[in-house]
Amino acid sequence: MRDRIPLKVYSSPPWRDQRPTWQDAKPALIEAALKRAEARPSGNWFVAGASGDVVRGKVAGRTIAGQEIVLWRGPHGVLMAGSGSCPHLGAPLCDGAVAEGKLICRWHGLALDGTRFGAWTPYPAHDDGVLVWVRLDKAGGEEPLDAPVLPQRPPEGSIDAVVTLAGRCDPEDVVANRLDPWHGAWFHPYSFANLRVLETPTEEDDVFLVEVTFRLAGRVGVPVVAAFTCPDPRTVAMHIVGGEGAGSVVETHATPIGPGRTAVVEATIAHSDRSGFAVARRAAGALRPIMRRAAVRLWRDDLAYAERRYALRASGRFPD
Repeated sequence: MRDRIPLKVYSSPPWRDQRPTWQDAKPALIEAALKRAEARPSGNWFVAGASGDVVRGKVAGRTIAGQEIVLWRGPHGVLMAGSGSCPHLGAPLCDGAVAEGKLICRWHGLALDGTRFGAWTPYPAHDDGVLVWVRLDKAGGEEPLDAPVLPQRPPEGSIDAVVTLAGRCDPEDVVANRLDPWHGAWFHPYSFANLRVLETPTEEDDVFLVEVTFRLAGRVGVPVVAAFTCPDPRTVAMHIVGGEGAGSVVETHATPIGPGRTAVVEATIAHSDRSGFAVARRAAGALRPIMRRAAVRLWRDDLAYAERRYALRASGRFPD
């Protein structure tokens, strides 16, 4: 019979008395998993932010792979995207306005409807309901796909929260961080306890399987089993496959901003088949800030990890 209360009182050794994991976190194993991820197709799709970042009547500006990008909602709320520089005199279209689904430059009133205009280039865009994506074929350099490669997600009725942070690193440094689950309870003791890696990736079964307790308060936590996979070169998905919240997913997307600058866009999509989750959905507005704060706290630490890796690589001091 399933437990009525998902929270558990757990015991764990003090931080300094944990079993060291450095011998398990083999650099060659992490690097091999990273290389397999980098070899997967992305179809030239890049995450630009949360779906809620692009609202009707307003313009959202981004820099992706060194390119200025603008996004807005066209007729019927359809996501539109294109170059962020006005074809007339190069004005920043991120400062423009939207009227009747058209993007209007504030310098001289040039209106763009999302189709090619002179040197101005529209880009394929995709809204998956949680995140917005832009396809940049020149930056990606791959065979284009009609839509981005999405991880499996829970059914409708889930609660999603998205955070975006930026750091001095490359996308590979962000992905490598997520492909090192062994650092979790050492580097994030405020969030994780009793972390144990059950399975490591192989070419045949490219997944990390991790048992861990998410700490809530004191000695109360939620034990789960999580699977880490890479659906594309710049994404790591953590699916809860056992324990409370099975089916939930945390997607970590690494979007290059420019040389040595990367945006981390992380989407947490929470799900539960418990009847009480319907109450949680009604309180989603109050829960999302809590979910965002937890993600930001982790990524403030993990960006330091990624930035350190980048600095070591850039200086030629990264361990072989």
